[in-house]
Order: sequence, then C-alpha cells, then structure tokens
Amino acid sequence: MTAKILDGASVAKSIKEAVAAEVAELAARGLRPGLAAVLVGNDTASQIYVSSKVKTCEQLGLYSEKIDLPDTTTTAELLALVNDLNRRDEIDGILIQLPLPGQVDATVVLDAVDPAKDVDGFHPVSLGRLMLNEPGLRPCTPAGIIEMLDHYRIDLQGKRAVVLGRSRIVGLPMALLLLHRHATVTICHSRTENLPAVAREADILIAAIGQTGMVDASYVKLGAVVVDVGMNKVTTREDLARFYGDDAKRHAAFEKNGYTLIGDVNPREVFEVAGYVTPVPGGVGPLTIAMLMKNTLSAMKRRRGN
Repeated sequence: MTAKILDGASVAKSIKEAVAAEVAELAARGLRPGLAAVLVGNDTASQIYVSSKVKTCEQLGLYSEKIDLPDTTTTAELLALVNDLNRRDEIDGILIQLPLPGQVDATVVLDAVDPAKDVDGFHPVSLGRLMLNEPGLRPCTPAGIIEMLDHYRIDLQGKRAVVLGRSRIVGLPMALLLLHRHATVTICHSRTENLPAVAREADILIAAIGQTGMVDASYVKLGAVVVDVGMNKVTTREDLARFYGDDAKRHAAFEKNGYTLIGDVNPREVFEVAGYVTPVPGGVGPLTIAMLMKNTLSAMKRRRGN
C-alpha cells in the first residue's frame, strides 16, 4: 500500500479564498476585520510566523497591526497593551505570539485577552465552550485538521481516533473536536504504556507529540488516516537516509539548507502502511494560518453583529 496525500496546502487555499470573498463583501459595506499580532523579543522563528500572518491578512483584505515589543517587556507592560487592544473596536482578533520571554507570565497575559477576540482559541472561556460543544472560537490547528478531514470526506462517526499528545494547543482540543464528531477517542502521552499497540488501534491517528520521526510502521494500522502535526528538522545525513532514503528532493533541500523538515511521523515507513498521510511541509502547517484568518472574520461577525 502507498498512502494517499492529504494536501493541507490546497485545503488552506480554499479556506483563504472563502475568507477573502466574504471580506470583500464586508468591505463594500464599510466593514473590515482587524487582527493585532503582538511579538515580544527577537526570536527568529516567531518573527517569520508573525510576518507570514500579517502578509496573509494583507492578501485577504483584513486589517492587521504587527506590534513589536523588546525582550525586556514586563508582564505589566504587556497586560496594559492587551487591555488597550481589548477596548479597540476595529481590532477583532488579538494574537500573542508564543513563546514569551521568561520574565513574562504567559498564562496571565493570555487569560487577559477578551475571549471575544481570542482568535487563537487558547483562552479558558474558549476552551470551556469547546468542551461543552458550544459556539466559539476554536484553536486553529485542530480546527484546520477537521476542515481537511471533511474536505477529503473522511468519516469520523464511530471511528477509533488516537491523539498522540495532550497539549492545550493541539492534543486536548483535537480530542474534543473528534469526540464532538462522534469518534471514539484515546489520548496518549509520554507515560502511556504500550504506546505503539494503542496507536495501532486507530482508524485516525493524530501525531502531535513533538518527537522527530517517532511514529513508524509499528504505530500504524493498515489503511489508517495519519495526520502529522509535528515540525522538526533532520540535520544529519544518517537521519536523512533513515527517513528519506534516496529521495532526491529531500537530499537537495538538505544540501541547500543544511537540514530538511520532518514531522513526528517516519515517512519512509508510514507511507507504506497508511491509507492517508499529511506531508511535512505542506500538510497541517498551512491550515493553521488559514484558520486564524477564518477565526478573525468569525470574531468580527460575532462582535459587530454581521
């Protein structure tokens, strides 16, 4: 068996096109969704992520503000900014880019965001509404995965789903979204006994455990749907050969950049067992930004009654 590709990039493109069309209709009525992205410090990866989000806003017609703060910013200073953004009516979504510097109490800051503007879906109120299956803003990555599974008409009802990872960003909300779609869900983590055997029971396996290429063929039921949420780097030629064999594109990327991207799934093994697999890159990653745009639009409509 050779797995079929779940092309998250194409699904993300469709989501963004739908958002852009609705934003254009709102613009004709003098309305425009607004997103504020707050970046504290000079973390290179965070700079790239925030710039990508702001650029996507521009492409789709959303208003955006990128707010850069020094890495010496205190919790009190960040709270003052969040309170100001909470009051501004033209700002519908507030994104606090993580990680924050060590001196900042991230929990206090995230909890200070108005739940109506919580486009990341991380606020306790947002997570509570998710738990109760009430309307609200959902965490972007899990919500994007559900959209992708729907796009490919992968039935969830009655299926056995296993989620590897229990973070509040991916694992826990992913499990709840699957449960609300009538899947039977098991959440696994670093202390789960006989982890490969549990994972092999899954019709739908979500790998969000943060371990490079850990999920090999021993974790995967024949024909299962495997969604790889991980984003890691292969930096040695030994691992390059182990995970990608003689894949010319991967070897070219490695020679050019000194690394190639990989998720939590061993592609060389899992693609021979699974029915569907998301690639890395081009799988889950693009969905996250697309859903952030959709959440910002949804937040505006809820807040402003449109």
